Formats: sequence, structure tokens, C-alpha cells
Amino acid sequence: MLCPKCGGRAVGSGAGRVLCRDCGKTSNGPEREARARQVALERAGSVFPPPEGHTVKGVSTLYGPDGELRAQWVKTDTSEAERRAGLEALAEAAISKLPRLKARPAVGRTLPALGVGYPIGDAHVGMLSWPAETGEAWDLEIAERIQCSAVAALTEAAPRAESSVIVSLGDWFHYDALEPVTARSGHVLDADGRYAKMIAVGMRIMRQCVESALAKHDRVRVVCVPGNHDETGSLWLGMALAHLYERDERVTVDDSPAPFRYFRHGKTLVGCHHGHQCKPDKLPGVMAADQAKDWGETEHRFWWLDHVHHQQVKEHPGCIVESFNTLAAKDAYATAGGWRAQRNMKAIVFHEEHGEVARHTVNARMFA
Repeated sequence: MLCPKCGGRAVGSGAGRVLCRDCGKTSNGPEREARARQVALERAGSVFPPPEGHTVKGVSTLYGPDGELRAQWVKTDTSEAERRAGLEALAEAAISKLPRLKARPAVGRTLPALGVGYPIGDAHVGMLSWPAETGEAWDLEIAERIQCSAVAALTEAAPRAESSVIVSLGDWFHYDALEPVTARSGHVLDADGRYAKMIAVGMRIMRQCVESALAKHDRVRVVCVPGNHDETGSLWLGMALAHLYERDERVTVDDSPAPFRYFRHGKTLVGCHHGHQCKPDKLPGVMAADQAKDWGETEHRFWWLDHVHHQQVKEHPGCIVESFNTLAAKDAYATAGGWRAQRNMKAIVFHEEHGEVARHTVNARMFA
């Protein structure tokens, strides 16, 4: 028999206890220890039943000098799959009650050869930045004002193209659950307001962006790419928008759960990805494999990314990969890490034959 304290040789000393010949200490024997754990689990299940969807992960027990049970800590957990399924079910239930908007007439004569893309870098709706710490302010009210104003200004500057695409490149929402932590790493985030309030503001901002585009273009396509901060939130946002605009023939919502999204305008093919899973150098090959037919029929190919919050452009054989800036301020984590980048948003104009022919830029300070 081994001593549970030092691993040395131990002999029974009666009443389920053992005496170690090496360290001279007395402790519970294996049978008594196993019985104590069983009692602890039974008590955890009866006295402290775990919440619905949770299971008992473990029990920590504090014993007194004579082996009596002094205190217990019951640890419960729910799997990531169960959490995700619960959030998606909640989203489905909420979406079913949303109103459906009626179709509206087009705005007038437009230019069929042109299309305009509005890539939105990480919006981080729900993030909090304290200017005394970061040098910049950001909260729900500021996010709504700046993001809506930027899209309104860009649609005003853009040509009256027939088609348009609004692309959220991921991290539209700053966090993805009731607690403001990242889903994969568990990093605690600086958040403004409750989760439900963040959802309401984020939905309102996206609807206003769509309304601005509808005032200028005949057709509006909406794409919500999943990011590392909002893997679930981006899904239900797309589902909610698809439900909301299902009666409006001028609005198309891509509610696919795929991490890679694509759209085409004439001889131009654009892929959209957040940038946190696939390395930029691999993306041209991904596009060629996923969209082989469109790759062969187009001459101008682009990937739109964000995630890193700063602009990067690299030309590969047959494809240009570009990462965009964000309008959002830097938070405490980015400030301490030394990350600095311009805060802006762009509208990119495509011609069906000639690819990108113009772009317009606004910066966050224009709407401060």
C-alpha cells in the first residue's frame, strides 16, 4: 500500500486509515477516500443539483485532522457544443417573431455595369475603450454613430451602381455569450452594456447600413462573415437579416455558416474571410479550389480580410489579398500590445469588365 501524501510505504492503522513508514503521517486509506468522494458526488447531486444543461465536473473536498468532511466545492460544466446549440436555438426562436419588411420600389435609374462593395472591418459593437487608458473612446453609442455615419457618407459618395454588397468581415460583435470573454481562449474583454443591449444596437446598426445602401442602389447583398469574437453571433445575425428581408426582392442575405464567402460582379470574383483561421498566402489556392468555374471565368480576383485591424495588400499570381482597417477604437489589450493602425472604412467600385476602378475612404474622426 502506498502513502497518498508522499508515495512511500504505508500500512493500515484501523478505521480505514493508513500509517506511512517513510513520512510517519496518517491519512485516509484508498477505500475511505473513494467512499468520501462517492458521498461528495451524491451530496452534490442531491443537495446542490447542477443547473440544467450542466454536469458535475468534479468535487473538491476539505478534510479535518480526523478525516471528517469540513467543506466541499462542486464544479459543474457544459460543453461548447451544448452552449452553441443553446444559443442557436435561442436565435431561431427570437427570429421567428421578427417582422418581415415589405419590398420597396427602386431608387431610380442606376448604372448596370457598376457594383459597389462596402467591406466593414471588425466593428466590435459592444467593446468599451476608456480614453484615459487608451487615448480613444468607444462604446455602444459611439459605435452606432460612427458606423452608421460612415456607411451613409460612403453610399453618398459612391456612384449610382445597380448592385452593392455590404460585407461584415467578422467580429461585428465584440463578444459571443452572456459573459464578455472570447469563446476559444477565455480572454476577459472590456465590454459596454449587457449582451442583450449589444445585440439590439448591433442589429440596429446593420439595418441602418442596409437602408443607406437601398437609398442608392437597386440591389443590396449582405454578407456576415464569422469572426473569432462572434462565431455564433455572426450566424444568427445573418439568419435574422435573411428573415427580416425575405419579402424584399432588392435585398439578398448570405446566411451560410461557411467561413469562406464569395460574390461575383462580371469578371470580378471576391472572397471574404475574417483571417483568423486560414493564412493569407493559402487563400488564392482556396478560391481556385472552391470556385473553380468562377476562377476560370474571371480576370480580377480579390480576397477581403480583417482580424489584424491594419491594412495589408499582397498580390499573388491571379489574386490580390487585402486586409482592411476598422473604424473601432483600440481597446486596452491592443493599447498595451503596441498595436496602432488607421481607423477608416472604404467603398470599392467595380466595373463588370475592368475590375476595381475606384474607391472612396472615410475615417472615424470625420464623425467624432
